[in-house]
Amino acid sequence: RIFEGFGQSETPVIAGNFPGIEPRPGSMGKAAPGIDLEVVDENGNHCPPHQVGHMVIHLEKGRPVGLLCGYYRNEDQTKKALGGPLYDTGDTAYYDEDGYIWFVGRSDDIIKSSGFRISPFEVESVLQEHPAVLESAVTGVPDEKRGQLVKATIVLNKGYTASEELELEIKTYVKQHLAVYKIPRMVEFVDELPKTSSGKIRRMEIRKKDSSK
Repeated sequence: RIFEGFGQSETPVIAGNFPGIEPRPGSMGKAAPGIDLEVVDENGNHCPPHQVGHMVIHLEKGRPVGLLCGYYRNEDQTKKALGGPLYDTGDTAYYDEDGYIWFVGRSDDIIKSSGFRISPFEVESVLQEHPAVLESAVTGVPDEKRGQLVKATIVLNKGYTASEELELEIKTYVKQHLAVYKIPRMVEFVDELPKTSSGKIRRMEIRKKDSSK
């Protein structure tokens, strides 16, 4: 049996499907024992079920075992991370009615379009189910009217060729599975996505490129 867990370089495992917790497919599980984990809004208030917010760890009772002591030779970043009552993981998530935590994405990756907050992870998960898509990165592109437009940068599987027809087919597929405001307004087909040395997609690099156009 596999027990999933969620953590960061700066933290121990802070949430997961631990023994005694019935796994819920797609969820990160529940807060780890000894970790005072909470999802809060922009003002630090507790988020009700299904409201997306910032995933934080309370430090009022002390620093949890395994949480970083600080950033090497970077006092400013250390103070920013650990100088207050909360440690902000930099990730967004939400609780369901039973206390399970659902990952949404990195805070700086969230797309804000026409007043809606859109998770790149959610759109990418749907795109990944289309047979033509090998991998994708969903980002926000600046737009005067909506704030941001949803853009999908896609690497195609072998046997598929970029075309307007395929772009429309992919958009239609997403429309069948997600709300209209989450459909990519823009699609770009590329040979490869920018990634870190550990294989994580560098959405920031895509956003920077689009902002300079």
